Amino acid sequence: MRRRRIYEGKSKVLFEGPQPGTLVQYFKDDASAFNNKKKGVITGKGVLNNRISEYLMLRLAEIGVPTHFVRRLNMREQLVREVEIIPVEVMVRNVAAGSIAKRLGLEKGTNLPRPIVEYYLNNDDLGDPMVSEEHIAAFNWAGTQDLDDMVQLALRVNDFLSGLFLGVGLKLVDFKLEFGRLWDDEEMRIVIADEISPDSCRLWDLKTNECLDKDRFRHDMGRVEEAYQEVARRLGVLPEAAPVDMKGPKLVR
Repeated sequence: MRRRRIYEGKSKVLFEGPQPGTLVQYFKDDASAFNNKKKGVITGKGVLNNRISEYLMLRLAEIGVPTHFVRRLNMREQLVREVEIIPVEVMVRNVAAGSIAKRLGLEKGTNLPRPIVEYYLNNDDLGDPMVSEEHIAAFNWAGTQDLDDMVQLALRVNDFLSGLFLGVGLKLVDFKLEFGRLWDDEEMRIVIADEISPDSCRLWDLKTNECLDKDRFRHDMGRVEEAYQEVARRLGVLPEAAPVDMKGPKLVR
């Protein structure tokens, strides 16, 4: 059965869902870095991210954090609620890594004095530039109350996931979240959208500081598939299928 494709991004495809107000989110193995300048394929990534994101979204729901996630459908797809995406990514940083280390001359791995929240405009063509609350308000990308809700949720997620990952020997260095407006009749609420996975989080081994996330792909560190598998294994969600089984069907263009 051919489904209507709604949107295709760098790592996922959204299809029309079975019920009104729902979408099917398909996880690809495609990987990109440096605002799409570097591209590749990480075999089995879609399967692993589907499982990891499902697990983390369900755990967040248990503590009352609203998300767009409904349920996982199969190895590569999940059912999600259709939301109006807010074009601002919220980044929470606990440890200096990536761009903040370069910008502020911090040594990579330095613990930050407290979690630092940053905003980036979600626009690949512009290279996802960093923006301020002033920009967000002036260009009406999100209202003041929306932004307050987003930051509050992001910090709650940070608290919870930091503890969860700590419990399996991982350090949550930083992560980015996307948010959407979910409409129930006339009521609107802000919910977490997209995914939470090693694509969107920096995760280091607690003892060795070994990187177990997309930075391995970004910086040609090798053993990328193994890093994603290790995160899934520690969370207890590694699929029984071998990596060779994870290639999945080719998407019909």
